[in-house]
Amino acid sequence: MEAERCYGTSSPRARRDGFRIGLQAVFRAMGVWRRLLVFGGVSLRGCGGVRVPLGGSRLVICRRQFSGAESETLKQRRSQIMSRGLPKQKPIEGVKQVIVVASGKGGVGKSTTAVNLALALAANDSCKFSEQRSTETGEGKSKAVGLLDVDVYGPSIPKMMNLKGNPELSQSNLMRPLLNYGIACMSMGFLVEETAPLVWRGLMVMSAIEKLLRQVDWGQLDYLVVDMPPGTGDVQLSVSQNIPISGAVIVSTPQDIALMDAHKGAEMFRKVHVPVLGLVQNMSVFQCPKCKHKTHIFGADGARRLARTLDLDILGDIPLHLNIREASDTGQPIVFSQPESDESGEIQEPADQEGE
Repeated sequence: MEAERCYGTSSPRARRDGFRIGLQAVFRAMGVWRRLLVFGGVSLRGCGGVRVPLGGSRLVICRRQFSGAESETLKQRRSQIMSRGLPKQKPIEGVKQVIVVASGKGGVGKSTTAVNLALALAANDSCKFSEQRSTETGEGKSKAVGLLDVDVYGPSIPKMMNLKGNPELSQSNLMRPLLNYGIACMSMGFLVEETAPLVWRGLMVMSAIEKLLRQVDWGQLDYLVVDMPPGTGDVQLSVSQNIPISGAVIVSTPQDIALMDAHKGAEMFRKVHVPVLGLVQNMSVFQCPKCKHKTHIFGADGARRLARTLDLDILGDIPLHLNIREASDTGQPIVFSQPESDESGEIQEPADQEGE
């Protein structure tokens, strides 16, 4: 109350005294550290120390010496506090391996790559095991693959996989993924209107990500491909810290501007201890359908140079082709609709390496 009365006056000396009184109360409450403060000649005596000029006032800092045992205890306590806010990784129930597809820059074909990678993983394993017939059913073995879209602000999976509708709830009140082309899919796009913008702050986005990770009934999956949003923000960090990830695939065009952010994306995953499986160079070259002349619209081999810098593999080299764009826009991914095409073969290369 005395401090409040002092702050209410117009006298500089009175305001300074009020501030001193407030600090006295704080330091008394702390109880551990003794400090000597000098404000305009008015001192709060506690212990000796070093005087430091502070404008027209002086601040005397008390140095406390720690023994070896105290120093080690302080380090342990600090580590406990630092780790307290980090979530503990917990596997997604029923999912064996999680592969994230990411990019530093938007518009480089990340979602297109994720969709076709999921389909290629399923097709690749189906073909790989097609000769292993079950004596009871006569059917070939294949891998179960899911596709999770965590790009909350710009979900693309519903359109690319030609899916609409709201997920049903299981008896345990978990959302059931929508299914097409043999791939189980979940996206925020199934929960909101197609043209409705999500004007959400960070906490709401994190809550949505938590629901997509923990409140979906995936059944039993061999692979879950996660389509990440562009950048290195909250969503990437939340996904990386909450679930164990088998590896990350970085997608980039050969353009220098895209490669700068792809480099940051790869380094981010390394910092959070997620293995980077390699880079996919998308839109690498355009071939004229009439004269067959090849033009490197976004530059030549930029992702290959970045891969050498980061000591990573190039998982695929996908051309800029009209068929890939049309197939994505019509919800008929090229790996499914044109599996024998050259473009499909280029996209299936990353899946061949992931499945090994």
